[in-house]
Amino acid sequence: MNHVPVLVDEVLSILSPKGGDRVIDATFGGGGHTMELLERCDCRVLGVDRDPDTTSRALQVKSQYPDRFDFVLGKFSGLYTLLEEHGKFDGILFDFGVSSFQLDNPGRGFAFSKDGVLDMRMSKDGISAFDVINTFSESDLADIIWTYGDEPRARKIAAAIVDARKKSKIETTATLRSIVGSVFKNQVIRKNYSNIDVATKTFQAIRIFVNDELTEIDTAIKNLPKILNDGARIAMISFHALEDRIVKCWSKLNRDHFTPINKKVIKPHINEIKKNPRSRSAILRGFVYNEHGKDVEDVFGKLG
Repeated sequence: MNHVPVLVDEVLSILSPKGGDRVIDATFGGGGHTMELLERCDCRVLGVDRDPDTTSRALQVKSQYPDRFDFVLGKFSGLYTLLEEHGKFDGILFDFGVSSFQLDNPGRGFAFSKDGVLDMRMSKDGISAFDVINTFSESDLADIIWTYGDEPRARKIAAAIVDARKKSKIETTATLRSIVGSVFKNQVIRKNYSNIDVATKTFQAIRIFVNDELTEIDTAIKNLPKILNDGARIAMISFHALEDRIVKCWSKLNRDHFTPINKKVIKPHINEIKKNPRSRSAILRGFVYNEHGKDVEDVFGKLG
C-alpha cells in the first residue's frame, strides 16, 4: 500500500495556512501532508521525523520546493531544541500514527501482514521488539500488553510468549503473531466482530513501549508555547484511545491558551475509509494558540 495521508482536507482547514506562514509537519513520514500544504498554499513547511528512512523522501520534496521546505531529523518531543534557531511558527501538524512506509516494510517489523524481523524501532536505535519479547519477564510483558494494548488476554499472551521462547528465540513478526493467535485458539476470534486481527493489540502495545510514544506526545504538546506564534493553529491526529486521551487531558488543562477549533472530533468520511482502510481509526482535533491566555472570541463561529 502506498502512503496516503489521512484527513487531508480537514487538516488543511484546521491549519488554514496563508501565504508566508511557517508550518511544522512534526511527523513528516511519507511527506503526504507536507506536499499538500506546499501545493495548496504559498507557505513554508519544516518537516520533522525521527525515522532516518524519511530523509530520502525529504530530499525529494526539497528538490521540488527548495525555497519553501526544510527538514530536520529528530524526535518531536525535542522540537524546542531542534528548532531553536528557526524561530516560532504559525501552525503545526501531528499525525501520531505509523506511516505506511514503516508498516509495509518487513525489515522494520512493525506489522504482521508480511513476515519480517521483530524490530519496531522508529529511530532505528535503542531496544527493539526482539529485545522486549525475548528478554522481559512474563509479568513485565503482561503489563506492557495490558497497559498499551488494552488486551484482556494480556497475561495469557505473556505466558505463551515466555513458554515459546524457552524452546527458541522469537525472531519474526509471523512467529509472534502465531503465538498470540494460539491464545485465541478454539475461542471466538475477535476479527469476527471488530474487524481486527487478534494480534493487533499486542503488536500495538509492543510498538508503543519500544518507541516510548505516549511520553513523546505528552512532552511535545506541553512544549508547544515555546515554538508557536500567537494565533498559531494546531492539528493533531490520533489513532487510538491512549493517544487521544493525552490530547484531551492536555486541552482541558490548557484551555486558557489553546482553544478548540472543532466542537467534536473529526473522523474520516466513509469514502476515505473505503479508499484508505488505515484511516478508519483516525481522530482529528484542532486548536488555536493564544499566547496571552485570553479567550478567542466566538472561536467556533469564526473558525467553523
